Amino acid sequence: MVAAKEWFSLAELAEAKLPGMPQSIQGYDKLVAREGWRGQGTKARKRSGRSGGGGFEYHLSLLPREAQARLLIVHAAPANDDVDEKAAQKAALWARYEALCSGHKSTCEERLKALQAIDELRSGGLVLNAAVSVVAQRFNVSPRTIYYWHGLVQAHPREDWLAALAPAFAAAATAERSPCHPDAWEFLASDYLRAEAPTFSSCYRRLLQAAKKKKWAPIPAERSLRRRLDAEVPEAVQIIARKGKEKAKSLFPAQRRLRDEGHAMQAVNMDGHKFDVFVRLDDGHVTRLFLLGIQDLYSGKLLAWRLTDSENKETVRLVIGDMVERFGIPDRITLDNGRAFASKWISGGSPNRYRFKVREEDPQGLLTALGVELRWTQPYSGQSKPIERAWRDLADDISRHPVCAGAFTGNRPDAKPENYASHAVPLDVFKAHVDRQIAEHNARTGRTSKVCAGRSFDETFQASMADPATIVRWPSNAQRALWLLAAERIRAQKGSGEIHLFGNRYWCRELNRLAGRYVTVRFDPDHLTKPIKVYDESNVLVGDAECIADTGFYDVDAARRHARARNDHQKALAAERRALARMSAEELAAILSSGEPEVQEQPPSAPPRITRLVTGNLAVKHIPQHEDDDFEASFSRALSRISGGASIHEFPQGNTPGSNEYGSQKNGRE
Repeated sequence: MVAAKEWFSLAELAEAKLPGMPQSIQGYDKLVAREGWRGQGTKARKRSGRSGGGGFEYHLSLLPREAQARLLIVHAAPANDDVDEKAAQKAALWARYEALCSGHKSTCEERLKALQAIDELRSGGLVLNAAVSVVAQRFNVSPRTIYYWHGLVQAHPREDWLAALAPAFAAAATAERSPCHPDAWEFLASDYLRAEAPTFSSCYRRLLQAAKKKKWAPIPAERSLRRRLDAEVPEAVQIIARKGKEKAKSLFPAQRRLRDEGHAMQAVNMDGHKFDVFVRLDDGHVTRLFLLGIQDLYSGKLLAWRLTDSENKETVRLVIGDMVERFGIPDRITLDNGRAFASKWISGGSPNRYRFKVREEDPQGLLTALGVELRWTQPYSGQSKPIERAWRDLADDISRHPVCAGAFTGNRPDAKPENYASHAVPLDVFKAHVDRQIAEHNARTGRTSKVCAGRSFDETFQASMADPATIVRWPSNAQRALWLLAAERIRAQKGSGEIHLFGNRYWCRELNRLAGRYVTVRFDPDHLTKPIKVYDESNVLVGDAECIADTGFYDVDAARRHARARNDHQKALAAERRALARMSAEELAAILSSGEPEVQEQPPSAPPRITRLVTGNLAVKHIPQHEDDDFEASFSRALSRISGGASIHEFPQGNTPGSNEYGSQKNGRE
């Protein structure tokens, strides 16, 4: 390798075109006279000839750093192999220095100060031997030691002197260790690096037992093997082997994600949290509830939330629906890869759905239908879900609040409070408490994030939504049915077609045609007084059915309102009938009879005077008028034979019981 050049003539300096320096020999002459280079003793010397600028050459240290770097490139550029070798030696030199402890690095700094003091004394005109003697007394070392330090740096550039002055001893990682049988070392390392995390002493005792059986030798002392294990097995490997992957995650720095770009409702994230509070449900059952919520990533505001007894797809749908109805449709959403969030009813049809297999016949999920881009996180990974930070705050504000006194369970099985399970918060009280605390969480000022800058989450969110550059999509009325729960195969009541659901009644005019038939309804279980959507058997939307409220038996105003509504309904039906049936019956008949030939009237035939009364032998046939008298005589004789008495049957007279008009007429004839 070519040695680095340190002395230069003025001609060489002018030829190098150094930055910030004169570009000619005359310019350098003026600089030398002005700066007094020739009077600096060891940094200026005479040359053997007159060529090259007045017979003097000057040391590299007289120039600025930029000029020195340029000269090294121009005049001391070695071949490529030499460059690689020099770079490798320099890297090894500094790697050796970085491996030193702080005490040894301090030793290097003291040695460098001694050499710098010698240079200062020599630049002042003191010879080398005298300078070394002075510095040796000042630093309380022998002159031989100073010369030894000076020899260590002779072969290195000035910037590498600190590393070159490192103490000459083997580092701990490369120091020679006590010999150990390779099988014994493998046995010890395998035993120690187990998930059960045994102590090193117990592993060493088992090693001695195995070595005795296997005739392994030599076996160093326990402390020697412990030092070797710490030196050869990295700390991270020991943690992942003995404490698991989750603990090893903390060894890698968490990703810091900036949220100051974009605007409100551009991206949201959703997750659930299980409260450490006993809650008494309406049926008397005591349990711990989940809070499912959605947070805006830009502002940190909690947009929508609901309480549920488990993380299920139905509640996830409703929470997403609440957010969309209040604030619009986000562009992206980050979800946990749990079953409730990765359900096909939520993310079906999404190309990046990982939990279940994506099939073409799967129904289109809610988020896919709304055009929301899905992002997934690792389960139980708080680093990728900012909403976990909000859950931590709310866990303290809600669970440890005086409202939940006696119902708090503790966040660990071994952290139960003294009044554990002495109380259970009623469901309606707990819901109101959660709503108040979340509202306070959003309205609290003094937020230190870069976006909030002292404002609250609510203020930051509203400011971004009011910005004209913020564009948010809003759902149509028909899209609302996408997140409502569905109840299939409900029979509409006969007659009016009203629907009975969870003790409530719902009705709209369109249900008249579906009376007694099965329908499908979509509803919000937490808001059963709101209208429900009704679909027929072909899943075609029929309409929105309003909730019909029950009234008191003697409520006159309610009866009057009901009668008015019924009359309005009948009037609407009549108006609709008139609008549809515009032609009268006479107009219809006229249209049907137009162009038909007239029918000639036939004279009516005379009806028979006497019709047959009975059949068989007693049949009475039609008798002409001139035989009337003979007929009456024959008829009288027949009746006499039947009755066995008088020839004429006596009918009752007047108003006596059993009389009738026929009897009166008979008596009149007699």
